[in-house]
Amino acid sequence: MTLVRVAPHLEQDVDLSKTYDAVVVGSGAAGGMAAHVLTTRGLKVLMLEAGKKLPIEQELRSMQWPYDHPRRGDAPPGYHSLSFNEYTIRTPPYAKNSTAKHVMSYVGGWGGSDYVKNILVDEKDHPYTGTKYAWVRARALGGKTNIWGRLALRLSDYDFKAKTHDGYGDDWPISYADLQPYYDKVDLYLGISGVKENLPHLPDSLFQRPNKLTSSEVKLREGLKKMGRVLTPYRAGVTTDGLKHNRYRSKCYGRGACDRRPGGCDIHAAFDSPTGLIYPAMDTGNLTVRPNSIAHEVLVDKNTGRARGVAFLDSATRKSYEAKAKVVIVAASTLESARLLLLSRSPQHPNGIGNSSGHVGHNFCEHVMGPGVTGLVKDLVGKPSTLDDGRPGGFYIPRFRNLKDRQPGFVRGYGFEGGGGFSIFPGNAFGTPGFGAQFKREVRDHAGAFIGMGGFGEVLSRYENYVDLDPDTKDAWGIPTLRFHYQFGDNERKMCEDMVVAGREMLEAAGIEVIGTDEKMLTEGWSIHELGTARMGSDPKTSVLNQFQQSHDVKNLFVVDGSSHVSASCQNPTWTIMALAWRSCEYLADEFKKGNV
Repeated sequence: MTLVRVAPHLEQDVDLSKTYDAVVVGSGAAGGMAAHVLTTRGLKVLMLEAGKKLPIEQELRSMQWPYDHPRRGDAPPGYHSLSFNEYTIRTPPYAKNSTAKHVMSYVGGWGGSDYVKNILVDEKDHPYTGTKYAWVRARALGGKTNIWGRLALRLSDYDFKAKTHDGYGDDWPISYADLQPYYDKVDLYLGISGVKENLPHLPDSLFQRPNKLTSSEVKLREGLKKMGRVLTPYRAGVTTDGLKHNRYRSKCYGRGACDRRPGGCDIHAAFDSPTGLIYPAMDTGNLTVRPNSIAHEVLVDKNTGRARGVAFLDSATRKSYEAKAKVVIVAASTLESARLLLLSRSPQHPNGIGNSSGHVGHNFCEHVMGPGVTGLVKDLVGKPSTLDDGRPGGFYIPRFRNLKDRQPGFVRGYGFEGGGGFSIFPGNAFGTPGFGAQFKREVRDHAGAFIGMGGFGEVLSRYENYVDLDPDTKDAWGIPTLRFHYQFGDNERKMCEDMVVAGREMLEAAGIEVIGTDEKMLTEGWSIHELGTARMGSDPKTSVLNQFQQSHDVKNLFVVDGSSHVSASCQNPTWTIMALAWRSCEYLADEFKKGNV
C-alpha cells in the first residue's frame, strides 16, 4: 500500500520586501501547474491564494458512510444551496435578502453539502450581477480541483482549427501537434485512466489501467458499435497504477464515495492541485505560498507600463499588501482572471491591463448541459448485486455530430457522460411507489438495471457574451464585482434538442427501454467550464494573449487558465488548461533566462 506523506507546512515566512522571479495568482489547475514548471526550472515563485489552506481530508471524508454522518451529509442549519428554480426565476445577486446565514451555489445541493460548505464561497460575501448565471466558485488552496468531476479529455484539430472545419469563429493560433507533447507530460506526471480508441476527434492519452464498465454500460457500448459510435470508459484524471515520483498521492483502490456529488478523494488518487503540483513544487525550495490573499490589482511600472507585482488584501485582517515580481502570472480561473485584469486600471492601461484590444471579458463561452435520457435494462432486473461503487466515473460517448457530415440546425457538437450499475444509494428508490418489504424488494431488484446519460455541448464563442465590472456592487472586501451579459443562443438550443433525440436513439438501438428524458437546458454556468475571456490569437487587435498565453500589451504578464481558450469544444477543459500552462511556462522560463521578459 502507498503511504501518503504529510503535506508540507504552509505557515511559511513570506518576505514581501523581496522581488520574486514570478508571482502566481491562483492555486487551481493552472496556478498549480505554473508553480510546478517554474520551480522545477529554478525560478523563485510566490503563489497567492484567496482562500484558506483547509485540512481537506477532514472536509471531504470520502470514505465516510452516510449513516456515520449525523445528517447523512447535509450541512448544519443555517446553510442554503441555491436551486435550479432560484437560478431560473431570480436574477443575481442570488443571496440578496436570503434569510439563510450562509448561501452556497447549487453544487452544495447535490447531496453532501456538509463536505463542501468550507470549500465553496459564501454567495453573501461574493455577489455578482447581470444576467442569469450559476457561477460556482471555490476559495481554498487547490480551488475547484478539490471537488472536480475528474473527466480528463484532450482537444483535437477539430477544435483548434474549428473555423477551418466549419467556417465559424476563429482558429486557435496553435494546433494539436503543438500541444501533444504537453498533454503527454500531464498524463505521465499526474496519471490518467482510460482505453485507447484511436479517434481523430478525441485523441488518446497515455493511459493507466481503466475502470471496468458495468453490465448495462457494456450493453450500450455494443449497441453503439452498430451505429458507428463509441462508448469508452470514463477517462479520469486518476492514478490507477500509482505514481512513483509523487509522495503525496496514492493509487486508486476503488473504495471511496466517488459517485457522491460533490466528489473529492481522501487518498488523492484523483488529481488535485495541492498534492499533484503544489506540494512537490514546495519540496524544491523555490515556492512560497500565501493563502488568504485576495488579489485586486496587477501593479505596473509608471515609466514602462510593465507589470511589477500584485496588490492584495489579507482576507482575515483586511490589511493591504504588495507582492513584487519580475513576472506576473494570472491563473485565478476564467472569470476571476478577467475581473483582475479589468480591475487593474492605470494611466498606462486605462481599460484594464492587457486590454488594448477591448476583448478582456468578451468571447465568453462554456458548455451547455441538461438534456439527457434514462433507460432500463430489463435483463438485469432481479440479478444479484455487483460492486460498481468506487469508480471515478462511468462512461463517455465522444462527439459524433458535424465531423464529416453537416448536421442541420447547428454547428459543432456534444458528447455524453453517463453511468449505470449499483451504487451506494439506489437513486430509483425516490421514485418507486409502495412501502415495507415489497417496496424494498422492488428497489433492490431494479437498483442495478438503470442507465442514464447527459449531454455536454459546445457553447459558441461570441463577442457579445461578456462580463464587465459592476460600477455599484462590491464584494465583502470592497472590491467591484462582475456583471454578466451572457446567454445561450439558437445554436445551443437546437443542439440541446438534438441531444434528446440522439440519446433516445442510442438507447433504443442497444435494446434498452427508454423510461425518461430530460429536455430542459440548465442555467448558464451549470457546467462549471467557463472559458474564453482573454483569448489567445495572432492579432493583437482581436485577442488578448499570444500562443504562449503572454499578453500582447505587457510582455511580463501571462494568463494561463481557461480564459485563454479561443473556443470551448465539447470536451472538459482541465487537461487542456494544464497542458497549455505547462507549454507556456516552459517558454516563459526559457525567455526569462534569456532576459526577454
